Amino acid sequence: MTEQEIEVLIDRAAKEGAKQALKDIGLSDEEAYDDVKELRSLLETWRDTKKTVGQTIARMLTTALLAALATGVWMNWGNK
Repeated sequence: MTEQEIEVLIDRAAKEGAKQALKDIGLSDEEAYDDVKELRSLLETWRDTKKTVGQTIARMLTTALLAALATGVWMNWGNK
C-alpha cells in the first residue's frame, strides 16, 4: 500500500468518523446549521450577560463604598 493510498484511507475514515460523531449528538440533519448558529448566539448572549452582571456588581459596591465614606465625612463634620 502506497503512502498516498494510506492518506486517502485516513481521510475517508476521518470524514466517516466526523459524520458519525455529528449523528450521535443529533447534528446530522438539515437543521444542524441553524442549531449551531443558535447555540453560538445563546453562548454569546450568556457571556455578555455575565460581563454586564459583573460590571453592575462592581458599580454597586463602588457606590456603596463612596456613600459610606460620604456619610462618615458628613457625620464627622456634624460633631465639630
